[in-house]
Amino acid sequence: MLYTELDSPLGQLLLTGVPSGTAPGGTALASLSVPGQRGAVTPRPEWRREPAAFTEAARQLAAYFAGESKDFTLELTVQGTEFRRRVWQALDTVPYGATTSYGELARRLGVSRAAVRAVGGAIGANPLLVVRPCHRVIGADGSLTGYAGGLERKRFLLALESAA
Repeated sequence: MLYTELDSPLGQLLLTGVPSGTAPGGTALASLSVPGQRGAVTPRPEWRREPAAFTEAARQLAAYFAGESKDFTLELTVQGTEFRRRVWQALDTVPYGATTSYGELARRLGVSRAAVRAVGGAIGANPLLVVRPCHRVIGADGSLTGYAGGLERKRFLLALESAA
C-alpha cells in the first residue's frame, strides 16, 4: 500500500492507494481520511510513503478546494460488501452543490424504509471522504447529521460547494 499526506482546508489528508497501470498518476485511490475521523486508517510500517504516486489526486483536490473543479476523475479501489459498494456508487450520483437525504438515497437504491439505517451505516463507512461525496447526504428535515470527518468539516464542504 502506498500513502501520502496532503495539507488541505480540512486539515492534513491521508491518502492511500495501490499501483495501477490505468489510473491517472499510476495509483488507484483506496482511501482519503482526515484527522480525527471515525474509522480512519493509519499508515502501517509495511506501507510505503510515495507522494509522487498521488500527484494527480493532489492536483484534483487542490482544484476542488480552490473552487475550480466540481468532479474527480480518479481511479478508485475500495473494499466493501456489495451493498456498501452500491451505496457508495449512489453517492457519486449526488451532484456538486446539491444534497439528498438518507431516505431519498435508500429509495434510489430500491431498498426498504427499514434499510435506511443500513444505508446510513454504509455512508458512514465511506473510505473516500470528499472524493466520494458523503458530505452531501443530510437529514430528511435538512439538518446536518453524521459525518465521519465531523460536522464542522461537513459544513465547510457544503458551503464550499454552494459558493460555486
